[in-house]
Amino acid sequence: MRFLRVAAIAVGGLLVMGQGVPAQAHGSSYRWELTPTGSTAQFRGLAAVSKDVAWVGGTAGTVLRTLDGGRHWQNVSPPGAEKLQFRDVEAFDAKRAVVLAIGVGEDSRVYRTVDGGTHWTETFRNTDENAFYDCFAFNDDRHGLALSDPVDGKFRIAATSDGGRSWQVQPTDGMPAALAGEFAFAASGTCLVAGPGRTAWFASGGGDRPRVFRTFDGGRHWKVADSPMASGPAAGIFSLAFRNPLFGVAVGGDFEKPTEAVNAASVTYDGGRTWKLVPADKAPKGYRSGSHFVPWSPATVVAVGPSGSDVSFDGGRSWKQFYDGSFDSVECAGHGAQAGCWASGAKGAVARLVH
Repeated sequence: MRFLRVAAIAVGGLLVMGQGVPAQAHGSSYRWELTPTGSTAQFRGLAAVSKDVAWVGGTAGTVLRTLDGGRHWQNVSPPGAEKLQFRDVEAFDAKRAVVLAIGVGEDSRVYRTVDGGTHWTETFRNTDENAFYDCFAFNDDRHGLALSDPVDGKFRIAATSDGGRSWQVQPTDGMPAALAGEFAFAASGTCLVAGPGRTAWFASGGGDRPRVFRTFDGGRHWKVADSPMASGPAAGIFSLAFRNPLFGVAVGGDFEKPTEAVNAASVTYDGGRTWKLVPADKAPKGYRSGSHFVPWSPATVVAVGPSGSDVSFDGGRSWKQFYDGSFDSVECAGHGAQAGCWASGAKGAVARLVH
């Protein structure tokens, strides 16, 4: 199942517009402005710092950084990582970032830089052949969690309290048992998201129903809730986005059917304890792999996938497509005049959101 997931997700990019050509909105003031990265990698790892600063990570061990809003991209890839797939990036500023490589056994690794990618240190290498790390997230610049698919019947968590310098695999006593066939999707770095304090959530698929797990104590104990969204061998919840500890959205679908959306979005108002399905006529029209709330509006959230991008102005209750090209990941950051949203995907595609 892991081989299917890695192979299918790796070739998921479709309909990418030419670099440097604005991606026009359809009935919305939102549009993507593509930036020339000079790369052909598929970028599923994405970290937004501001409207000017962003990092991306992708295939062939590629990591890029921009400091000028995407006008120029610097290749800051860790040396010797050419065979790895970086699926998640978490950046604290223009200098400090950590990247996650996914895969079975020792392919799951974490690298850290404090000098803008001039030097990297490998801070975690998975040694369990049964583990497969999908995504990670940080509550602040010290505390973070990394999520692995189930090992011995339970999802596995590795934690850091020193900004990614070191990681400790956590006991699973407080983790609910996994369902048969259940796993997480290494699609956009948002299968696990962190909130204020020590809160975090992760989502699953692959089983007979998708689920959302939540913690309020930094990953030591987890509660789980069933979701009304679709699930199956290649389906489930691919991305979570939370505005605050209570208000969040989930998007997903089936990555083998990128233009179809059956029960592909839901919302929560109680911190993930219960989820309400978005009706089909108001949901995104295709599978969506990434989502994020924008900084300048309390209820506006953007979702992306291989068959298009959507925006919701009412907290995920209804969605409108504004772009029909392909992206895998989206992330927003910054405040006031420095706020910005970025998207990334196949064939070196990276874009800034214009609104």
